[in-house]
Amino acid sequence: MEPAVEFSHDPVTIPTLLLLSLLEAGPVDLLVRGGTVVTVDPQMRVLEGGSVAVRGGVIEAVLASGEPLPEAREALDARGHLVIPGLVNAHGHAPMVLFRGIADDLPLMEWLNGVIFPAEAKHVDREFVYWGTLLACVEMARSGTTTFADMYYFEEEVARAVDRAGLRGVLGQTIIGFPAPDYKTTEAALAGAEGFLRQYRDHPRVVPSVAPHALYTTSLEVVRQAHALARRYRAPFQIHAAESQEEDRVVRAKLGQTAVPALDGAGVLGPGTILHHGITLTDDDIRRLGLRGAGVSHNPGSNMKGAAGLARVPEMLAAGISVGLGTDGAASNNNLDLFEEMDIAARVHKLFRQDPTVMPAREVFRMATLGGARVLGMGDRIGSIEVGKQADLVLVDLHQPELTPLYEPYSHLVYAIKGGHVRTVLVAGRVVVKDRKMTTLDAEEVMARANLIRGQIRK
Repeated sequence: MEPAVEFSHDPVTIPTLLLLSLLEAGPVDLLVRGGTVVTVDPQMRVLEGGSVAVRGGVIEAVLASGEPLPEAREALDARGHLVIPGLVNAHGHAPMVLFRGIADDLPLMEWLNGVIFPAEAKHVDREFVYWGTLLACVEMARSGTTTFADMYYFEEEVARAVDRAGLRGVLGQTIIGFPAPDYKTTEAALAGAEGFLRQYRDHPRVVPSVAPHALYTTSLEVVRQAHALARRYRAPFQIHAAESQEEDRVVRAKLGQTAVPALDGAGVLGPGTILHHGITLTDDDIRRLGLRGAGVSHNPGSNMKGAAGLARVPEMLAAGISVGLGTDGAASNNNLDLFEEMDIAARVHKLFRQDPTVMPAREVFRMATLGGARVLGMGDRIGSIEVGKQADLVLVDLHQPELTPLYEPYSHLVYAIKGGHVRTVLVAGRVVVKDRKMTTLDAEEVMARANLIRGQIRK
């Protein structure tokens, strides 16, 4: 059992010369002042009464209580709040919020082939994707997620919505081995993916990605071509893999082996590759992933609901594999609250192993922040509150009966706090949620458009 976190009262957290330089550089753009700062830095420090100085959207200083504070053009009072890194949702299908509740309580393949794929073929178009993504952005932002990974159709519409919402996204154009809502052939989908990579390769918050759906829906040769395209543009590569025993049987029947050895033989595993789910990984699969440097998203809520199984996350972490936490789509979860996902992840592994020391709270919180950032290839930019990183910050309101008293911040973050306790959210120093209201979007308009689309689907 890990020891409780000790609040730091150490007045020396940055070198004196650096502090003097900060004070002499003129007013910072923003000072988030007086909160309990959960840094997720290498020491996992928690600074009670700490402050974060932001200039140009970047964290310029992380200051402990008692240290001199720089002048600021704007100050944000964080007293009575936890100040945490923006959460990173390592896997999802944002537009599928418009299919939330359309089909539940079914096995994965029956759910996909019998309901989801036909519904997508009939209803998914550019408008569906754009407004569905905006709705997902509202839900994620209001529950503390500032960065998310996505794979869907019409991904340029996902990017347009992410840009409008002010969030970050690693957005994968889906390539699938049958006619899709956006592209009717894999050749057209690959060409569309390349156009998407070109269009968004220099965007400050959108990272374009290539995302073949899975080996049970897409040929290994097309997956290989998609990976070559991602490497050519130095873009992340996403794919569902080892998602269920049923998938293993289908892929083995097609290829004579399961997904991980097939992908490894095709040269697809490596840094920049993200495997979503990874439930049925064997010891050899884990060894391969550790050697190759691929990352994995863990989606326990969705996996539990579909009875697909439980990924071997402790073994993956022990092998040095980067593991992030994801919600999957709202059609299979059915929400995008990463706080709830943390709670599930911590508890289900303890139950499965019958060991309460497995997946301690701070490890799970790291997965939802820096772990997810590393999986998405963004660990140098986001995922922790450190000097030089983007100022993606979330303020959690502790003035709630269910959060009183506070002894151990990581315990609260994983076992007690929910998305509804988030009060303020910043992305690159810009406030996108203030007092639980979006500042970048009209949430009422977004919900009204979502209900119009629901009406069309119900017809």
